[in-house]
Amino acid sequence: MTSITYKNTYFQPNDILIPELVRQNSKWLANKPALIYKDKILNWQQLGKKTNKIANALLALELQAGDKVVVLMKNSNAMMESILGTISAGLVVVPLNIAINNAAIIAMVNNCQAKAIIASDEFVDKIDSLKKQFNCIIDHGYIAYNNDKDSWTGYDDFLENSCSSEPQITLSQNDECNIIYSSGTTGLPKGIVHSHASRAAWASSMSISLRYNSGARTLFTLGLYSNISWVAILNTIISGGTMYIVDKFDVDNCLAQIQKDRITHFAMVPVQYQLLLASENFDHHDLSSIKAMMCCGSPLPVAVKQEISKRLPGDFIELYGLTEGLVTILSPEEMQQKIDSVGRPYPGQDIRIIGNDDKEVDTGQAGEIVGISKILMSGYLNNPKANEEATWLDDNNQKWFRTGDIGRLDTDGFLYLVYRKKDMIISGGQNIYPADIEATLSTRKEIKELAVIGVESSKWGETPVAIIVAKENKDIDCHEIKRWLNAKLGKQQRVAMVIPADSLPRNPAGKVLKRQLRQQYTNLGL
Repeated sequence: MTSITYKNTYFQPNDILIPELVRQNSKWLANKPALIYKDKILNWQQLGKKTNKIANALLALELQAGDKVVVLMKNSNAMMESILGTISAGLVVVPLNIAINNAAIIAMVNNCQAKAIIASDEFVDKIDSLKKQFNCIIDHGYIAYNNDKDSWTGYDDFLENSCSSEPQITLSQNDECNIIYSSGTTGLPKGIVHSHASRAAWASSMSISLRYNSGARTLFTLGLYSNISWVAILNTIISGGTMYIVDKFDVDNCLAQIQKDRITHFAMVPVQYQLLLASENFDHHDLSSIKAMMCCGSPLPVAVKQEISKRLPGDFIELYGLTEGLVTILSPEEMQQKIDSVGRPYPGQDIRIIGNDDKEVDTGQAGEIVGISKILMSGYLNNPKANEEATWLDDNNQKWFRTGDIGRLDTDGFLYLVYRKKDMIISGGQNIYPADIEATLSTRKEIKELAVIGVESSKWGETPVAIIVAKENKDIDCHEIKRWLNAKLGKQQRVAMVIPADSLPRNPAGKVLKRQLRQQYTNLGL
């Protein structure tokens, strides 16, 4: 790779990281609306002061640089404040998916060794029931929003005596900024670590590709724990726009809010676009304010791409990416010519396609997608095995990230997804790992063999389905097993069907051939 050396300079500041961008916005855009949630409106100066108060309150707990703070909250102004306040304190924010089950919460809190938890009212009792299984939360480390339960510190009380001046800390670009966990209930969920430099790069580079500007009015309809939401957060901050937060996605409320608030930007998963387009009220709203919209999270059918481009105003951009950080962009200018692709790496990224022998394949041949970029994660938290498995070394010994996805490049450099090498299921934009569901299902004593696969769903893109083989002389009730299993899983992990089978296809080494199962059960009409 080319090596570039720069001469020393005198006038450039240190790298501008996200907390510094918030500080600068609070100074130069003081009276401009920054954050709107229901009837709560914070301008950039107010958001900056609230961010500082949270940061200083957390530091007053004697937390140290790099300590982890879990955030388990429904969307609200307080959740955004907590995220920004935590990273502004030099601490690492760990926002958890609110759909995960108790076992996953315990595993993730202990895996990251969180020192504090900020939770909204809905989750206080749940956390209380799990406290004895946490091995890391400090005294007075439980902060509750809209709840004054004993043993918890109320959010407003927590901030009441805190200083709104800038926290006295030093941040460097390689410091950890946040951890986003892959969904999971197994003992070692994967914690995806992003550094401050990585997050700053997400903001500076992607805001151009996703067409953000100072007039951005960004609508957040997904959980703020999602990396899709983080992309929009970072892009809106760097552009100095305004963030509009809603509790949850509702198709008609979404259409109404786009019209009422003149929303210009949003990021959604395929199922949300499908619901918008299918709404009987779609044509009754003025959506002309939309400037740019992004879709990612799961494969988007060509027919849906075409309908979005035709019926929604503004620039429609499809993004292929992973929470870990590799991204390609299919721009509106290239959408029609390459509509069945997922675009090209945006500037600053590089990808290659490698075969089973770890050598690059010829153009047009399928292989694993590997990439390198400033926005890539620092690694998986406390998981050296996963880090090693995710690494590919080129001829110069440079580390590239293995996506586990299979794709091919055409002669113009556009990427086409073939299938996922890993068995991950993407349902409604959320990552679901079959191994987690299989681990729960395997505790049923009447089951001899089992496999969980993703099958096509008209609503979610993909949905999990379990195939089970009964032990000899054992009766199985698939409906009862489905009810039992789904009661133990996170909401987004729940299976659509439990299907009996006489046997599972295996290779000579005994490994279940899931690709064959997906082909067998491809037309379930879900």
